[in-house]
Formats: sequence, C-alpha cells, structure tokens
Amino acid sequence: MAEGEIRHNSPVPVYIQLADLLAEQINVGEIQPDYPIPSEAWLQQRYGVARNTARRAVELLRERGLVYTIGGRGTFVKGKT
Repeated sequence: MAEGEIRHNSPVPVYIQLADLLAEQINVGEIQPDYPIPSEAWLQQRYGVARNTARRAVELLRERGLVYTIGGRGTFVKGKT
C-alpha cells in the first residue's frame, strides 16, 4: 500500500484525508477491482485513527462509488464501468 500519512492538525477532517488516501490507492491500481480494502481495524492501527473515523472514510468511498460492501465479507473495490 502507498505510504500516506494523516495530518491530525490539518483543517481537512481526518476521515476525508483517509478516504482520499484510499481513493488514490484505488485509482493507481494498488487495490484492484473486486479486492477488499483494508479492514477498519487495520486502518485504525496503521493511521492512528478512531474506528468511527475509519468507518466514516469507508462510507465516503461508498458514496463516491469507489467501493461496495458485502455483509459479513467486507468492502471491495468496484470495477471500472
């Protein structure tokens, strides 16, 4: 995964920064279509964010149409349409 950092003192909310980092990884192909994105727990540990922050970032990716979620299985990158 690309090395990106979250700036906790930035005026941009942390969940938006995290969503943008993940979106970039998706756009450059680091996370392939139909492959899972990292779990909320992994995002929480890697980027030092609260679980709710990780959840909001994933929700934002879903709103942007970049990912889809399958209950009990995880969240996956959408294929290009």
